[in-house]
Amino acid sequence: MESIVSTVNSVVWSPALVYLCLGAGLFLSLKGGFLQLRHLKHMWQLLFQPKDTVTGVSSFQALSMTLAGRVGTGNIAGVATAITFGGPGAVFWMWMVAFLGASSAYVESTLGQIYKEKINGEYRGGPAFYIERGLGIKWFAWLFAITTIFATGLFLPGVQSNAIAASMETAFGITPAISAAVVTALLSFIILGGVKRIAVFTSLVVPFMAQAYVIVALVIVIMHANLVPDVLKLIISSAFGFDAGFGAILGMAVSWGVKRGIYSNEAGQGTGPHASSAASVSHPVKQGLVQAFSVYVDTLLVCSATAFMILITGCYNVVSEENKPLFIGLKDVATGPAYTQHAVESLMPGFGQAFVAIALFFFAFTTILAYFYIAETNVAYLNRKWKAPSLYMILKILFLCSVVFGAIKTAELAWAIGDIGVGLMAWLNVIAILLMHKEAFVCLKDYERQKNIGLDPVFHPEALGIKNASYWTAGRAEEIRDKERKKLEAGSRDDLEGNVLNV
Repeated sequence: MESIVSTVNSVVWSPALVYLCLGAGLFLSLKGGFLQLRHLKHMWQLLFQPKDTVTGVSSFQALSMTLAGRVGTGNIAGVATAITFGGPGAVFWMWMVAFLGASSAYVESTLGQIYKEKINGEYRGGPAFYIERGLGIKWFAWLFAITTIFATGLFLPGVQSNAIAASMETAFGITPAISAAVVTALLSFIILGGVKRIAVFTSLVVPFMAQAYVIVALVIVIMHANLVPDVLKLIISSAFGFDAGFGAILGMAVSWGVKRGIYSNEAGQGTGPHASSAASVSHPVKQGLVQAFSVYVDTLLVCSATAFMILITGCYNVVSEENKPLFIGLKDVATGPAYTQHAVESLMPGFGQAFVAIALFFFAFTTILAYFYIAETNVAYLNRKWKAPSLYMILKILFLCSVVFGAIKTAELAWAIGDIGVGLMAWLNVIAILLMHKEAFVCLKDYERQKNIGLDPVFHPEALGIKNASYWTAGRAEEIRDKERKKLEAGSRDDLEGNVLNV
């Protein structure tokens, strides 16, 4: 099985996909005038806007849901893996794919907002929706939906549960079987509550766990501030093949940096738009910019924190393509979360391994929740035609089985299966957003025009020549009428109560 998975993985993650992701990010950055820099301050302001209607979630909750998917095992174990097989230079290419990928995240999340739908009282959207409505290619949309159900419902959850099990065993000696049972029991409770329960849970947990992790990393970096220039020099020189020790693996630095960067920040992968479509905003660009900002949080903040802790302490190994050692900082330690655990433990004895294990539990657990929501959204997409409620129960059973399977299998197999899922989604979604990017940038111009004359931008797709945005042309108008009606009713009650008190 491992041989088959490895072969499929090498085909999916050929150099063509690496250059497609980098090229698409550069192309979309140029088309948008590097919006990821121009609107950086405005992105921060948009985080705290209240939701526009009663239905849906706020921009901050949608950001938290997206970060729940982005901030996960990739930020701890993924960074360690990238360094092992790509050298320190892989970190630079993770930064590069994050910077360029922010524009990809903007495009896909804006498209998700434009073409979202209201299904069973909840907003649903994502690549399957915008491929069908925007491109008008139904078979392509169904292909993405089915691929994503397999990727996020079967392939990817095991990566997260495997990392939880590995870190818990390292820190506390807990066997993987027990970790699998605990994680599965908790998931069984939460996934029955729907999108709003997931939104509330992640909006509380994600900011706290990210802040705690980054603070510990900053303490370690400050304690070794004199080594930071050397670490930066090592990263840059290795990224371009100038370092004598790692120059031979320049190609691997690019490949693993891009692969793990996309796995971590999900820019262009197609998973981000699912959560961002649940946000209630007056204009799609608002959520597109918020999601672009989330890529920075994930890679430039959390991934960098992990990378600096590992490189400063020297708690990492690097091997060549032939698996020959190029650098040995840890002996008899498997690549993964243990690198970060040893890095923190070396500076904070008795604290490091447990802290990283707990942080990783929250990182990975919320990512598993995000995967379930994404898989469920694509089942909802298919169910618009199939009308098969049993699909939801089948998904839940298979999803929980995947979590158990991943926790008790080897890390190599779990990661390889997960990479196949990420790669397949990236191939399909990057092609889609390249074909549809014009709508996203037409919306950006409209948003900037309204904002420049002092308005709170409101989206009217028909005025921009955008078709099939049914929620914005009909659904949102109905929601606004309901919102105004409730205000009038509330006002009438207040007037009545005031008259009674006067009497």
